[in-house]
Amino acid sequence: MAAVDGLTGACGAGLRSAPPHALASAAAALLAEHAGARGADVLLVDYGLTVLQPVAEEPRPEDAVPVDQGPVARAFAAQEAVVDSGEHGVTVHLPMSVRGDRIGVLRVRLPAGTPYEHDTAPLLDFADLLAHEIVAAGRHTDLYLRSRRRRRLTLAAEMQWQLLPGLGCSRDAYTIGGHLEPSYAIGGDNFDWSTSEHRLLVAVTDGEGQGIDATLLTSLTVGALRNARRAGLSLGDQARLADQAVHAQYGGKRHASTILLEFDVPNGTVRAVDAGSPRVLRQRGGRIDPVALEPQLPLGMFEETPYEEQTFEVLPGDRLIIVSSGVHTARSRAGDPFGDRALQRAVADSRLAPPYETARAVVRGLVDHLGSPELTADAAVLVIDWHGPDGEA
Repeated sequence: MAAVDGLTGACGAGLRSAPPHALASAAAALLAEHAGARGADVLLVDYGLTVLQPVAEEPRPEDAVPVDQGPVARAFAAQEAVVDSGEHGVTVHLPMSVRGDRIGVLRVRLPAGTPYEHDTAPLLDFADLLAHEIVAAGRHTDLYLRSRRRRRLTLAAEMQWQLLPGLGCSRDAYTIGGHLEPSYAIGGDNFDWSTSEHRLLVAVTDGEGQGIDATLLTSLTVGALRNARRAGLSLGDQARLADQAVHAQYGGKRHASTILLEFDVPNGTVRAVDAGSPRVLRQRGGRIDPVALEPQLPLGMFEETPYEEQTFEVLPGDRLIIVSSGVHTARSRAGDPFGDRALQRAVADSRLAPPYETARAVVRGLVDHLGSPELTADAAVLVIDWHGPDGEA
């Protein structure tokens, strides 16, 4: 058995040389050889963040583990190792994430008396390495995407998920978590971000319509915004370029709403362009208030629309919650809008949870408010915890 502190070094080359589709079996073999493991399973979270499923070409519903039950779920939610010790052995559940984007859990079965029962750090490092290899291997095989599915995605949803950067991102200065519903049939809602040393750029976009039409509109909008962003254009010019691209394609008959935010990491200044319907709330201490932004026209409504930047500040400890129109304009059967008290209550009730759990809590609150899991419109929620340039909060 390899020394406890040398596990990742001993196994790294073996993971990197494994075929893309064989990472789960390679991980089990390496852990058996170098850690004395009796077995290991890779479980990936599904698109709806409801279950964790073992890697398989044809996932079986009976093998899925709910994300809110048992040690596997605790490891995934808390993002820390969970050790389950018994008379005949030890099972260690290890979170798998890539730069803050949670993808699943590695479950390792070990003999009683293993040193890893009390020192899980080497196993955590191994799980981190395996997560990065799985994400990289996703460029070459469909296995891991298939393993995430409880059922078939619509074509619109397939395209939309491929457009996303992920569901989370973590840096010293901030933590991001997002959620989309209906996860298997999402159409026009999207969020995007880009990080650098001194800036964080975030966009939440809501393409008009439903299904494939909405996805095509959103794909054009996000592509145009990324093209402008990567060309180094200002936030206002990014909106103007995307506006021109959408108008050139649809002639003013279709439009996309978006909110663009650019965070200056060293000083906490946020530049913003509000082009449509997504809303921003700021939770500071015990207060939850809308961020007052001057609304401007959605992208693509008119040719050559000017867009002006506005600014606001974030302080260490602030939480921003950005929601699409499918969240804040949704109404219950009694006609009560979710965006008034119910949204703020869902945010307040999850104030101690990490951003990705708060995003899920908002969607759960929306479902409860509507009285049905069948949403009438796409819903996107993005939560940003601002820690400050020194990660002090």
